[in-house]
Amino acid sequence: MKTDKRGLLALSPILVLLGMFLLISLVSTDFYSVSIELPFMVAIVYGMFLLKDMSWSKRVQLLSRGLVGNGVLYMLCIFCLAGAFATSARNMGAIDATVALTLKYLPMDFIPAGIFIAACFISLSIGTSVGTIAALAPVVTGLADQMSVSMAWLMAIVVGGAFFGDNLSFISDTTIAATQTQGCKMNEKFKANFMLVLPAAIVTLLIYIFGNQSMGAIAPVENIDWIKILPYIMVLVLAMCGVNVLYVLLLGILITDVVGLICGTLTVATVFSSIGDGLKSMHELNIITMSAAGLMTIIRSAGGFDYLISRISKRITSARGAELAIMKLTALTNVCTANNTIAILTTGFIAKDLSKKYGVMPRISASIMDTTSCFIQGILPYGAQLLMAAGLASISPVQIIPYLYYPMLIGLMVVISILVGYPRKKQTNN
Repeated sequence: MKTDKRGLLALSPILVLLGMFLLISLVSTDFYSVSIELPFMVAIVYGMFLLKDMSWSKRVQLLSRGLVGNGVLYMLCIFCLAGAFATSARNMGAIDATVALTLKYLPMDFIPAGIFIAACFISLSIGTSVGTIAALAPVVTGLADQMSVSMAWLMAIVVGGAFFGDNLSFISDTTIAATQTQGCKMNEKFKANFMLVLPAAIVTLLIYIFGNQSMGAIAPVENIDWIKILPYIMVLVLAMCGVNVLYVLLLGILITDVVGLICGTLTVATVFSSIGDGLKSMHELNIITMSAAGLMTIIRSAGGFDYLISRISKRITSARGAELAIMKLTALTNVCTANNTIAILTTGFIAKDLSKKYGVMPRISASIMDTTSCFIQGILPYGAQLLMAAGLASISPVQIIPYLYYPMLIGLMVVISILVGYPRKKQTNN
């Protein structure tokens, strides 16, 4: 009993983190009015008081090592470069060009399926579901009246496709967080993740094709600036080939700036300001990443992870049980924080320990965490994505939820994949 109490006390900083975030958010009635950094700081300070067998100087040293340890600095570099690339590409006009490309080649007889494909392609290119919704939703809202269909149904198509890329893109925050916390290569995670969500994407596409309604045509797009899409294509190809993500993003930024200068959409001054704005956009995520790493280090040192794993292990007898535990932990944290990246960062270290103990391949645990978080985030009425989609369409987020076929199907696929062992999950010596 004494050991149990000590173990529960060591885990209590997580409860402080989630409890404080939930309480403040509920009181303010807005999950995005309170920065997550404050709950993290409070949980860290509280956790340091639990390390009673250490002097304060050693506690500070432990926290400092945690803030920059376990590949955290490498992850921060990736986040910063991803932000710089995304902002530079947007200012160069790459998003507008990508939207124009996808709309130009939408199959007019299958507009819903075409919108879904467009959202998938855009989100895979730019690596953010929020950005995809922001880019495509205004176009789609303008189609609702022309086609006399439900606005909520059309917005659900956009949201579903947006999470396709959020889950798979090499420059997505969730992909970076999942692969770095689990210690696997991005192309390995992509392959496992793609095989996991492919059935869900196909079923969703078939629903939109054969469940088609009578609708009008989309206004044709006249011109496409193909050269502006080049940076996205290059990043996808190089990342798929297994090139180090830092090199990929650096080359992406370079190509984006060169294209912008050639096309006249960027100047020497805006090249540097775009990169600077992109770096600034990652500030909050970088602080959260370091805070999560520091907090997990404190909890580990206090014995919290050992206790949690020992308790979970009593009910886990196989890799399948460990995968189910990883899925549940990720889902619960995502519900509490309403942020899929934070959910992965918070549970990633525990997931890695469970994976090592029960022989779950890193690419599989990363895939489960990423897909689970995207499923939960994709159906949360108080999540940023649904709030943005609903706001742009002037409807309630709850109206969109019944039509979110893709997020629901990838959640189902996670459960099925764990139960039947799809894709192949045999542990190797990677």
